[in-house]
Amino acid sequence: MERYHDMQLFTALAGQPSLASAARHAQVSTVTLIRAVARLETRLRVALLERSTQGVSLTAAGSAYLADCMRLLLAVDAAEASAKGLHVQAQGNLRVFLPLLFSRYVMAPVLADYLDRYPEVHLATHYHDYYPNLHEEGFDVAVLVGELPSSSLIARAVGQVRYVLCASPDYLATHGEPAHPSDLKQHHLIAGTDQVSWDFHGYLLKARARLGCTTVQGAINSALQGAGVIRCLSYPVHAHLQSGRLGRVLPLFELPPLPVHVVYREGRNASMRVRSFVDHCVAALREHPAFHLA
Repeated sequence: MERYHDMQLFTALAGQPSLASAARHAQVSTVTLIRAVARLETRLRVALLERSTQGVSLTAAGSAYLADCMRLLLAVDAAEASAKGLHVQAQGNLRVFLPLLFSRYVMAPVLADYLDRYPEVHLATHYHDYYPNLHEEGFDVAVLVGELPSSSLIARAVGQVRYVLCASPDYLATHGEPAHPSDLKQHHLIAGTDQVSWDFHGYLLKARARLGCTTVQGAINSALQGAGVIRCLSYPVHAHLQSGRLGRVLPLFELPPLPVHVVYREGRNASMRVRSFVDHCVAALREHPAFHLA
């Protein structure tokens, strides 16, 4: 039992910046956590933590062992939940990782609908624009845009998005429509930085933006008012493209689409709360019009 308890305490390190915060998360003292790690290191005869003047971090062996501990403990929880009948209904805490912009434009109604359907689930969402390590950071589910790194995660494809170039019909009527990406040097470009570097199929555009916007929504608003040409992922502008308020520019030079996946780490032993959330997201996102742009 002591080994099982030590493994439980060790998994508290997932997603925590320090031993002290991990101990608080596990509701034990820092000394108790340190002793549990020390017992594991003695039993395994390998260092799990690397200690320095800046603090502690997981060694390569520690990262691998943490992932294994989390997988094994989840399997134990799943077995107990199954015996108790908890797999029948979704309940408990669920930690979800979502891309920041994607969440703003696509995920908000999906999350609200899920919470209405499953009132016993408590959802903690984390918004970042990087690829997380679900095992080390303690996430149950993630929605990821782009090619997936190789891993043991279970991935379900929901659609694809792409970078698109667009401008308002009034702007194009006044300034003309470019025939090649090089023609954009003569246009009013809207971007997040002063120096534009836009990659197209067979051409890399380097130019200077006429209008700089620090947010994607600010750039979209400016384009809707006829201020120039923007380039962004398709999901923030799909409704404007469908309504005709924005027109698609140079579609033949667009880069290949990027896949969107819902990923999770528990496989067939996933709890009902994980399976219900994954199934709900997959069904909702596959029907979302943002993924129907050719």
